[in-house]
Amino acid sequence: MKMFSVAHKTAFVVDHCPYMAESSRQQVECDVLTKSRGQGVIPLAPVSKSLWTCAVECSMEYCRILYDVYPTDKLVNYIVSDSEFHILNSWRQEDQSTHELMAALAAVGPPNPCEDPECCSILHGLAVAVEQLCKITELQHEKRTALMDTAEKVANRGRIICLTNAKSDTHVRMLEDCIQETIQDQNKLAAGSDRLMALQQCELVLVHIYPQGEDALVSDRPKKEISSLLTSEVHSVRAGRHLATKLNILVQQHFDLASTTITNIPMKEEQHANTSANYDVELLHHKDAHLEFFKSGDLHMAGSTSRDSGLKETVTLKWCTPRTNSIELHYCTGAYRISPTDVNSRPSSCLTNFLLNGYILAGRSVLLEQPRKSGSKVISHMLSSHGGEIFLHVLNMTRSTLEDPPSISEGCGGRVTDYRITDFGEFMRENRLTPVSELIHDPSGKLPAERAKAQLERYTRYWPMIISQTTIFNMQAVVPLANLIVKETLSEEDVLTCQKTVYNLVDMERKNDPLPISTVGSRGKGPKRDEQYRIMWNELETLVKTHSAASERHHRVLECIVACRSKPPEEDDRKKRGRKREDKEDRAEKNGSKDTGDDKSWQDADRLKVEKEEESEVIIKDSPDSPEPQIKRPRLIAEDVQPTEKAKGPVSLLSLWTNRITTANSRKEFFGRINSVNNQADLYQHLKEENGMDVHENGKGSR
Repeated sequence: MKMFSVAHKTAFVVDHCPYMAESSRQQVECDVLTKSRGQGVIPLAPVSKSLWTCAVECSMEYCRILYDVYPTDKLVNYIVSDSEFHILNSWRQEDQSTHELMAALAAVGPPNPCEDPECCSILHGLAVAVEQLCKITELQHEKRTALMDTAEKVANRGRIICLTNAKSDTHVRMLEDCIQETIQDQNKLAAGSDRLMALQQCELVLVHIYPQGEDALVSDRPKKEISSLLTSEVHSVRAGRHLATKLNILVQQHFDLASTTITNIPMKEEQHANTSANYDVELLHHKDAHLEFFKSGDLHMAGSTSRDSGLKETVTLKWCTPRTNSIELHYCTGAYRISPTDVNSRPSSCLTNFLLNGYILAGRSVLLEQPRKSGSKVISHMLSSHGGEIFLHVLNMTRSTLEDPPSISEGCGGRVTDYRITDFGEFMRENRLTPVSELIHDPSGKLPAERAKAQLERYTRYWPMIISQTTIFNMQAVVPLANLIVKETLSEEDVLTCQKTVYNLVDMERKNDPLPISTVGSRGKGPKRDEQYRIMWNELETLVKTHSAASERHHRVLECIVACRSKPPEEDDRKKRGRKREDKEDRAEKNGSKDTGDDKSWQDADRLKVEKEEESEVIIKDSPDSPEPQIKRPRLIAEDVQPTEKAKGPVSLLSLWTNRITTANSRKEFFGRINSVNNQADLYQHLKEENGMDVHENGKGSR
């Protein structure tokens, strides 16, 4: 069934009863010559509009915006209701203009306060509005004629907007019941007529208008389904600017419109011809003009702000100088008609005249850019006129489809070059499909296609696409666990292999081994070693947790990871000491360009001294109750000297030179210190006199 949207036909029903002649109590100043008025001139008193005037002005603004954005597809039928109904126009295209409606409203005139209110009712207009919705429009007739030979039919839908002053919520429910009965009666008539169409869906939008300073007798109500044919919503609004704001919001909701505010528009001041000021102009258009913002998630970067207590949102775009001519070709992805929100304001008038006059003269266009606090400007839209109508063009901000297709290492969001291409190739090899005979049945009862989908789902539960977004998939030590945890079932040997992998990671953390952490986008050397291991353990736990519910053995692997993440206090102390050494090395590397070779040697000697002190501390902690041992200095040989940077990756040139000097010095150890006790050695042990007295004691010994 071919269905026209509810927005195809809109019936406006405006109450013309005597109570609509009541004042809105929103004063309008008429005396604007306060400074230039001469003496003795009595100032004009402020005036206030009636409820009828407010309703007519706001409904005309609704129609003006609709006709600007949708000049052909969306139709309005305007009805005035008092003691009878007055249909001001028809569904024909030539009657769809604000000029025709304003002329018809002028003929109707304002409500008569002296008329009997008992004879007036809004029901006359609502009933005829349902009848008008059942009439066939030109577009529906064309579609109906084209589908005459097929089994498909054209469905009929519409919307009724009623501006009235209701008495209470009970009065509103009575109006809804009357519309429901009228729809059923009209559908019965349409079933036997070729000139009418049954109404499949009708939306009633009832706007209760009341003067300022009075209490609202009708409560707001969101959209509610009265029946399968009728839905209703109620809005209680004060007359004046509040009513104008409400209808501006409704026209955006009913016709999928969005708001864009053009800022920093340079305009010459009338008072000072040599100066200019910047103004803002708000435009309404179809919401697809902001589709690129929603796709890329940059709507907040485009300056999306909220107005009128969060009921209305607008996207801010900045006037781009210099201007461009329409002769210049721009790659556009869409063009949408615009309608100024405040068409009578001077900034809006100047902007539209500027663009329209540019069409007549030289095809003038204006580029619009996203306001950004930093970085280069991004031109995203362009205002230009075509055939006397102004369009908002959406410029392409990403890769053009006219260019060559991107490679696998280039994404639509930017030239990303660190995709896991090699891992993805391995992933495809592990999940290849092979033909299976229908005679082969799986013991579990699953079809081969279902098994393949289940395996693909397991393999992709956690699979980062970018190298810089993962740590564990860049480590060879985690490969056994990553390959086994995605299996549907695990054996005891598989569990032991996974646990062994976890223990190896714990040993790596104890040795303070470096991890392949990406430093893309970060300043300096990246996160500290403790932070690197915290990121690694979190990611590993996330991977295993996604598969922990598969079986009891999968859960055992998760329990092993959780248990190994809790470290004893001694290991924390050792990690702190290792972190202190790492900080000292970082400071030494930063000052490497300024320090001399002697300074580096002193720093290396200090590091060796700190390591020896730590070794002595460990010995004391291991046996706190033992007596103080006699420290005997062992002889240093070449085999005992280990490179100090072995556990931290490649050996530096300074470490190689220090180890060589230490080895050379160890071979020149003083002979008397080898058998010394408590680092004390007796000198000249064999130089004694025959009577057993030392030479030094008699003062006869030679030096």
